[in-house]
Amino acid sequence: MPDCWSRLRVRRGLTFITGLVECLCFAGIIFGWASLVFVLKKDGYFDYLCVNSTGINGSQALDCSEQDEQLSLVFTIASFMNNFVTVASGFIFDHFGTTVARLLGIAFHTMGTLMVAFSNSALSVLLFPALSFIAVGGIILLMTNMQVGNLFGTRRSTIITLYNGAFDSSSALFLLIKLVYESGISLRACFLFLSICSVLHVLRTFFLFPRTFIPYPLPDNYTYGLSCSNLNIAKHSTNVSSRQTTKSEQVSSNAAEKTEKTLRECVLSRLYIWHVIWLSVIQLRHYLFIGTLNPTLQKLTDGEPTLVSQFINAFAFTQLCGVLCAPWNGLIMDRNKHKSRAEGMSEQESDLNSSVLSLFLTSLMALVFSICAATPLLSLQYFTFIIQVLNRSFLYGGNAAFLSVAFPSCHFGKLYGLIMTISAIFSLLQYACFALVKSVLHGDPLYVNIALTLVILLAFIHPLSVFLHCRSLASQRANRQLPNSRQLL
Repeated sequence: MPDCWSRLRVRRGLTFITGLVECLCFAGIIFGWASLVFVLKKDGYFDYLCVNSTGINGSQALDCSEQDEQLSLVFTIASFMNNFVTVASGFIFDHFGTTVARLLGIAFHTMGTLMVAFSNSALSVLLFPALSFIAVGGIILLMTNMQVGNLFGTRRSTIITLYNGAFDSSSALFLLIKLVYESGISLRACFLFLSICSVLHVLRTFFLFPRTFIPYPLPDNYTYGLSCSNLNIAKHSTNVSSRQTTKSEQVSSNAAEKTEKTLRECVLSRLYIWHVIWLSVIQLRHYLFIGTLNPTLQKLTDGEPTLVSQFINAFAFTQLCGVLCAPWNGLIMDRNKHKSRAEGMSEQESDLNSSVLSLFLTSLMALVFSICAATPLLSLQYFTFIIQVLNRSFLYGGNAAFLSVAFPSCHFGKLYGLIMTISAIFSLLQYACFALVKSVLHGDPLYVNIALTLVILLAFIHPLSVFLHCRSLASQRANRQLPNSRQLL
């Protein structure tokens, strides 16, 4: 019997490690778009949109602004789909379980990589469905992996943010493809390899995940995947029945204290509404930055190909740091797990109070990032890349961790999907901003950048709202305890 449970501990470790690798190498590769654009331009995708134009001094030059706009539209649609379909994915995950959701995500991801593999300059239009499929499949892989945090109790938020950091760092995969491409390996070979790797995702689905989902809090006898026999589990359950009874009593007590809200109540709550605004405004700034990075560098470097490639490589390398930065946010949110709580304070209230600092730091970094991105200094962009990846890691890890502590776990998939869908609709403004810069502002993004920086200030309302909510809960608890203390006197 001890061998059985030691194997379960090993399985949990394998689930965590392989999930980290999966998020790091496959889930968020769409956000390495700047590196892929460099390769796509070399292969002539949408090059028929480039036209000859006359420069200021009468010289002939090739104007590829229409090509840049079309490639930007590919990323805009893909990033939109990455979030928009998450609400449907969340409902599928909550109602049909992990296996169905993961197989659907793997199918999307594989279709997308195969489409890129068999596309070419004559079939440039295939990039639209291909990148969207890759984005949708990647976010489903992330969603199903985040539940792994439930296996690790007090480190739950740290694991969730770590996986989101790995999701961000996976964008560096397109940098690897760019470097491999420059060494002579074709784009088709790279994406065929990614398609073959889908076999590994399928194996993880059946061997290292439950069919439904991983519960929280975790039962003492919880098993998943291809595990020990039911007979052995039953014996073990009998041996620990007293511990299970105690555990169930504690869970029931907590459930009685925390009346679970309905989905409607969660969606219409002040916390959720401000959380949607917080995510949407910061995410829009990031999407516009990534989607316009290539033309922005073209402008700042006066079109020098070597310099553009150098800065794109630097940006992609910094994305690798996302997996290192994200756990800091989780540690901030988990810092009170091992401390004794104030009398009468529930675990949820303690976790919610811990999230205030995380939300504020994320908003502050977003403001600094936006200011740096708006400054047209080439040398400053190195710092912009660093603060961007740090802020992005805090943003998505903090989003998932906040939802997991602020609302009932039974609604996590739906709430996560809904917030990503709403933020996706908001992110469509990036293409409007790109068109505005090109047509009205004659290629100068200064005023758009200033406007977005001012919009970022809305994000600071959310941590203030959570702080006031926690203080209100503390005040209510104190008022309830006061009459009881008088009765004792």
